[in-house]
Amino acid sequence: MTSRPLGSSSDTTADQSVSGPRAFRQVDVFGSAPLGGNPVAVVHGAGGLDEATMAAFARWTNLSETTFLLSPTDAGADYRLRIFTPGGELPFAGHPTLGSAHAWLEAGGTPRSAGTLVQECGAGLVTLRLGGGSAPREAGPSEDASTDTSIRTGASPAPEAYAAIAFAAPPLMRSGPVDAETLAAAVAALGLREDDVVASSWVDNGPGWMGILVRDAALVRSLTPDFSAVGDLRLGVIGAYPEAEAHIEHEVTQAGDAHAARPEHAEGTSTASSTYDPVRPADYEVRAFVPGVGVPEDPVTGSLNAGLAQWLIGAGIAPRRYTASQGTQVGRTGIVGIEQVGEDIWVSGSTRTVFTGTADLG
Repeated sequence: MTSRPLGSSSDTTADQSVSGPRAFRQVDVFGSAPLGGNPVAVVHGAGGLDEATMAAFARWTNLSETTFLLSPTDAGADYRLRIFTPGGELPFAGHPTLGSAHAWLEAGGTPRSAGTLVQECGAGLVTLRLGGGSAPREAGPSEDASTDTSIRTGASPAPEAYAAIAFAAPPLMRSGPVDAETLAAAVAALGLREDDVVASSWVDNGPGWMGILVRDAALVRSLTPDFSAVGDLRLGVIGAYPEAEAHIEHEVTQAGDAHAARPEHAEGTSTASSTYDPVRPADYEVRAFVPGVGVPEDPVTGSLNAGLAQWLIGAGIAPRRYTASQGTQVGRTGIVGIEQVGEDIWVSGSTRTVFTGTADLG
């Protein structure tokens, strides 16, 4: 990996500091079919935009997240990302991380290290892996550094190279048991009975997630939360599909042997494409409720799935590799791939640009 001083003549990522239109993409993330995932709005060349403008645009798009690509301040990063919900800024979020990486690459960004990206964000540095092929593509004339200054021009991976992208789950900022009073409030807000809950834990990697494991996927899908009672809690609920339970039990029981025997689990050999499988039936169903930031139910949530995986795999409840579906109850077909490689948990999903254009933010 070769680093270059920011602002040098070979660095074409200097942020756009003048007013006027900025390149814009809307990317669908985690969808197993077109328009089946969670959209993220991505603004390129966001230097010169103040925080108030970013927040106002995020409220205007009214998506669960809107992101802004900027030059990195850390020499080890490919780019810097700021992430906003309609209710404010987040230090980290999963589907915006994947969607923004896709947008950066599609606009002509060239990774410092082949097959790997490093994102700088409020949670620190997040590593991403690219899946698929490796044929280069030249940045188009509308995507050069003179019009979109959040990119490096030149050869970049072909679209199939990042159809599936994976990020390494960042460390949890908060983990461990949920206090009885908070858990009782969450259970009541979700309309659950106490005996519906198998286990719970804080799984906060930035957004503030509380994870609740319930008895099965059908119960997850049947939830009708009282959003006023959920309030500022950020709740993630997960349950296993019955047809997957035997597989899950076997995988957990045989985790050591399976980990050693399967080539794809060898240290450092996992890629986004090996983890992501949109055809494989889901092992778990996941739902995310965050009404306090203006998103009653998030369609598909990378950060939550990352935190849940760190908890459940670490506790020996889930296998080292599994698939989760999310968004079913809001008309989406989200599929999230999870895999543990060494000490890292990799979260993968599809990425697809739905439309491109410009955003004139003043």
